[in-house]
Amino acid sequence: MSLEAKLMTDLKEAMKAKDQAALRSIRAIKAAILLTKTDGSGTELDEAGEIKLVQKLIKQRQDSLDIYTEQKREDLASVEKEEISVLQRYLPKQLSEDELLPIIQGIITDTGAESMKDMGKVMGLATQKLAGQADGKTVSAVVKNLLMGK
Repeated sequence: MSLEAKLMTDLKEAMKAKDQAALRSIRAIKAAILLTKTDGSGTELDEAGEIKLVQKLIKQRQDSLDIYTEQKREDLASVEKEEISVLQRYLPKQLSEDELLPIIQGIITDTGAESMKDMGKVMGLATQKLAGQADGKTVSAVVKNLLMGK
């Protein structure tokens, strides 16, 4: 089932359940998809593009959440947390740091990376290989730890 079809089904269910957080989040994804389709570039949105789009929406909400938490605005922070949890349903299962370690270690071995100078090379391959399965911040932290340990 495509993301758009799943969104329509979930939107109907959220309306019936009167789930406001789900409604806001699903509508945000639908709006982002519509904007991407009508931006004039003529590019078709594939599964990888859909994942990137949802990740971007989560990152925006995470940034807002950090600001609201910093300013002690729990009312606004709770709205962002709710939306993040709904948006994460539309991403593939995220890998933990423990699951990332062997994958990234393999990439480091394959590229022959030996120091922090090689981080760009490793990050490039890791982001391609782990697209949608882990956020860049986590991947970057694991790569740094492994390269600094060498």
